[in-house]
Amino acid sequence: MLDIKIIKAPSAGTMAIVRQRSGARWSEDFKPAALGLIQGKLIEMIVASDIAEKTAGVVVTDIRGSCPQNMVLLAIAGNTAEVMACLTSIKNGGDGTHDCG
Repeated sequence: MLDIKIIKAPSAGTMAIVRQRSGARWSEDFKPAALGLIQGKLIEMIVASDIAEKTAGVVVTDIRGSCPQNMVLLAIAGNTAEVMACLTSIKNGGDGTHDCG
C-alpha cells in the first residue's frame, strides 16, 4: 500500500530538505508549483515513478533514508495539475501496463 501526499507551493525550506535527501539532484532555483510524495515498497515506488513520467511532464527523484541505498520515498515535482494527474494515475495503477496479473 502506498502513502501519497501532495504539497502545493512547497516552501524554500521543504525544497532544501528534498534537495539534501535526494543528493542535490534539483538545483536551488528549481521551484515547482507542487510536490507529490509517495512512500511504499521499493517495487511500488519504481512503478509509480514510471507511471508519473509517462503521465505528465514532471520530474521524479528518490528521497533517501539513513543509508544511501535506502530509498524512503519518491518526490514528483511539476505544476499542480500535472502532479495531481500523476498521483491519480498512480492510485489507479497507471494504464494497465504495470501489472503481471
